[in-house]
Amino acid sequence: MDLNSDNKVMKLLQTLGEEFGVAAQDSMKFVNGNNSAGTRVRKSMQNIKGLAQQVRLEVQEQKNSVTA
Repeated sequence: MDLNSDNKVMKLLQTLGEEFGVAAQDSMKFVNGNNSAGTRVRKSMQNIKGLAQQVRLEVQEQKNSVTA
């Protein structure tokens, strides 16, 4: 298995976690009445959705490239 591919999954997961942290901070601001933060939460959630899909595709690609 290619170590760079493993590293790509880990980088994507790290980015996903960072984006989730941003969304959590903005969601607190939204709850406290900042409507602009709600827009940022929605944007972050869309980014998270895309990152999750990238993780899924990369894991599937790595799984399929393993020779038995």
